[in-house]
Amino acid sequence: MDRKIAIVTGANSGIGYETARVLAQHSAIVIMACRNSEKANAAAEKIRALHLHGKIEVMQLDLADLNSVHQFAGRFKVRFGQLDLLINNAGVMVPPYGTTKQGFESQFGANHLGRFALRAQLIDLLNATPDARVISVSSIAHRFGQIDFDDLDWQQKEYSAMLAYGQSKLANLLFTYELQRQLTAAGHDTIAVAAHPGYTATNLQGDTAGMNLMSRLFAQAQPIGALPSLYAATDDNVRGGDYIGPSGLAEIGGNPEKVTSSARSHDMAVAQRLWTVSEKLTNVAFTLEKGI
Repeated sequence: MDRKIAIVTGANSGIGYETARVLAQHSAIVIMACRNSEKANAAAEKIRALHLHGKIEVMQLDLADLNSVHQFAGRFKVRFGQLDLLINNAGVMVPPYGTTKQGFESQFGANHLGRFALRAQLIDLLNATPDARVISVSSIAHRFGQIDFDDLDWQQKEYSAMLAYGQSKLANLLFTYELQRQLTAAGHDTIAVAAHPGYTATNLQGDTAGMNLMSRLFAQAQPIGALPSLYAATDDNVRGGDYIGPSGLAEIGGNPEKVTSSARSHDMAVAQRLWTVSEKLTNVAFTLEKGI
């Protein structure tokens, strides 16, 4: 990873922290793109104390605010002339109903639309960097997700935080596969890859007695949960459009390998419609110039 530049969103805790730590320990320049700069700086200091071969730096980014996404992308492009890895890790998981800065349901807004806008504004820099990769962290929960184009923001039906989470995680996979199709058609060597951590003990699950018990019984440790993301980002055998997850029973845990996603995630018509709708909602054009 020597001299490679990586952005890891949501890197102040959980698998994002572990992903940033490992990359920095293997000589990468890692940008921790986080909403809470105070927590991110504290996490960065912990990583720096490990006597890095690479570098770690914090930049503020709130994926629930499209203005913040735009500002982050602008600051990054002013400072850096390459981007080898964009690891879309940050996410919101099963909160009470809420909305983003622009009024979108919080999980669809942050987990998909914020990521969509970020990738759209950094894609030219990725494509200008040889062998760049875009990694999208999804979830097993994509399997019960459905894209409800008539009510993406849960205004017309009773809110289900888990089903909304599944919708956002399905959107991550639909986007990844469509991005790879467009990258291939445009002749770029950038690849789009998805990953999921299985069941990993992080602060996303909340701090209830029930979730704490489940985590003690079934969850992987955070360094293990980060392995699919790291594998997707670095392994030479990974190809565009791959989906990487744990190899164990029901993909809950285990070493990373290529896994399969639901039939819904491969629906090209839904993926193309989601792309068009996402451009409209974010007011960001996601276009790929033809490669050489």
